[in-house]
Amino acid sequence: MELLMRKDVPEKLTWDLSAIYKTEEAMYADAEKMEALSREIEAEYKGKLDTPERINACLDQYRELDALVTLVSNYTDLAVSVDYYDAHNQERNDRISRIVSEIYSRLSFIDNEIVEQEDAVLQAAIGMATANRLYLENTLRSKPHMLDASTERALAALSNTFNTPYQVYNMAKLADMRFPSFTVDGQEYPLGYSLYEDDYEYDSRTEVRRAAFEAFYKKLGEYKNVTAAAYQAQVQMEKTFANLRGFRTVFDRNLFADKVDRSLYDRQIDRIMEHLAPHMRKYARLLQRIHGLEKMTYADLKIPVDPDYDPRVTIEESERYIVEGLSVLGEDYQEMVREAYRDRWVDFAKNQGKSTGGFCASPYGNHSYILLNWNERMSDVFTLAHELGHAGHFRACNAAQSIFDTNVSGYFVEAPSTMNELIMGHYLLKTNPDPRFRRWVLSSMVGHTYYHNFVTHLLEAAYQREVYRIIEAGGSVQAETLDRLMRETLERFWGDAVEILPGSELTWMRQPHYYMGLYSYTYSAGLTIATQVCKRIEKEGQPAVDDWKRVLAAGGTKTPVELAQMAGVDITTDGPLLDTIAYIGEMIDEICALTEELGG
Repeated sequence: MELLMRKDVPEKLTWDLSAIYKTEEAMYADAEKMEALSREIEAEYKGKLDTPERINACLDQYRELDALVTLVSNYTDLAVSVDYYDAHNQERNDRISRIVSEIYSRLSFIDNEIVEQEDAVLQAAIGMATANRLYLENTLRSKPHMLDASTERALAALSNTFNTPYQVYNMAKLADMRFPSFTVDGQEYPLGYSLYEDDYEYDSRTEVRRAAFEAFYKKLGEYKNVTAAAYQAQVQMEKTFANLRGFRTVFDRNLFADKVDRSLYDRQIDRIMEHLAPHMRKYARLLQRIHGLEKMTYADLKIPVDPDYDPRVTIEESERYIVEGLSVLGEDYQEMVREAYRDRWVDFAKNQGKSTGGFCASPYGNHSYILLNWNERMSDVFTLAHELGHAGHFRACNAAQSIFDTNVSGYFVEAPSTMNELIMGHYLLKTNPDPRFRRWVLSSMVGHTYYHNFVTHLLEAAYQREVYRIIEAGGSVQAETLDRLMRETLERFWGDAVEILPGSELTWMRQPHYYMGLYSYTYSAGLTIATQVCKRIEKEGQPAVDDWKRVLAAGGTKTPVELAQMAGVDITTDGPLLDTIAYIGEMIDEICALTEELGG
């Protein structure tokens, strides 16, 4: 289980970034091209954006520049994400980040000059625009929060510096934090971030699982003060930006880009904390009974319902599962999945210095790139289906929309990914009527898809809201405060069903989403939409699938409310969320009933 260094990983397990650039020299050639283009735009249009024609001509070139920046930045950033020990890739990525900051500082005049024009000019520019229309509308929407030209230029120039808290977090977590091995019954076990999160958390051997928990969190504790300092810098910076730009609260500032109001954000947290908690406590007690645990602890929450019925899945086998499982989305979607395997879109490898978890990057003008750490579990198949949901979403909207129109609201962006997990689960349920198999699939959906999105990330969101409330009130947060808030959040949700072990409070250190605004809550929001659409597909078939594909292609041209409406879901009410929570409860009830039937 000892993790390899990146250089020792078989190439077939890695992604192929040469689809973006064949060589580093080709990347640098585009970097020079984007620098030159930014100077051309500045020379041609600065001080001259006073007609609809010039405004659109400028934005036409700006779109071309954005596409270059997207490709160059992804090429260097993705290389870093799989090996934080590689100094060359770090230096190269930092160099490109500095260049990009300089470019956007140079071109910060564009938005300022656009909003300074008379309404007649702006409306005429919008009227004649096609690919630039949404950009212009969003710029006007941002007008009340824009600062003077010199300040905007300074902020753009400093944009790379503003990423420092997140960079410190990643370097501490992925480069500096080295985990010692631990011993159980005389046997030594290696430990690492991905080893713990992808293996030991799910280990059915109680002594091994809990010993790994203790060793993992002990090491986290050694870094909690530097991690808290990075996070404090992040949230204070966000509050400063909120004040500078005239937002009423830091929440309003962070929700602005998502085009949702505060009520939708609070509803996800409040309703789930209240209504889902009883169902998940019941699930925790079931796990305790099945595994014969004297007490159910925070270290035990991810153990499988049936550890002897959790088949290993090779990468090759996973392709068959996903291609067949997502067949309801059509042959074109299945072909995209085959292409992802064939052309190495996915980085399956487990190596030292690699980012934990999983993500999908979808640079405009290229295919997607998916990172995960493959462990040969069915949960990995669901994770890959999830990330391919992002890939399918952005393949559709990138093909149909301008690059300006592909910035999808965070409230919606996790719907296509979680939708794929549900479709996979429903497919599996139809393949085998055996009660044990059915219980395994349902518990995979509850213990992975819904747990990950409606519990793990939702509890992060609930904790994060308390952090921002302190910041909003003029306070600050240190490690002790963050520990307390996380512990209180966990205890509130799990009640007396789960013992929150010492160290559990350090869970706040594990999540990079805190450096991405209010991203954590969006997982449950997206899965709420996905659950409702998936139920509609089960009932209506192809018409619902066709509606969903139109939603995927719409990109950022619609608000989350409008996108959900296109798919037949009304998220302006509590109905979809409460129905989804009830659906989770029904699955847990069936898992309990099947356990009784199976004599478990």
